Amino acid sequence: MTIMKLIYIGVGFLFFGIGTIGIFLPLLPTAPFYLLSTVSFAKGSTRFCIWSTNTKLYKKHLGSFAENRSMPLKTKAIILISASISLLLISIAVNLLAVKVAIAVLLLIKHWYFIFIIKTSNSNKPT
Repeated sequence: MTIMKLIYIGVGFLFFGIGTIGIFLPLLPTAPFYLLSTVSFAKGSTRFCIWSTNTKLYKKHLGSFAENRSMPLKTKAIILISASISLLLISIAVNLLAVKVAIAVLLLIKHWYFIFIIKTSNSNKPT
């Protein structure tokens, strides 16, 4: 096994761990970190890639999105509300105009992306 493959596997575990922490901390988005872990594992080891995509955590938080490129409305709402509250609290706590503007832009882009790009599925099951 080459050093690069070992690095990709290590980075995959790092992203998977951060994504798992993101389940409990709304400031860390779970899905993007799970996606990054999958890409890292795919470059490092097919075995670890298969393992990560077959975990209950991956299937619960990213499974239907990875398969259908859509999310149930309830899941989209939970993600948007929890992340928006966290970002707004940061905006209130930080007294720098540049940070407030960056957070406002981030909120606009996030809402636009979730409303217009990510399709809403009919499933009541959260991703």
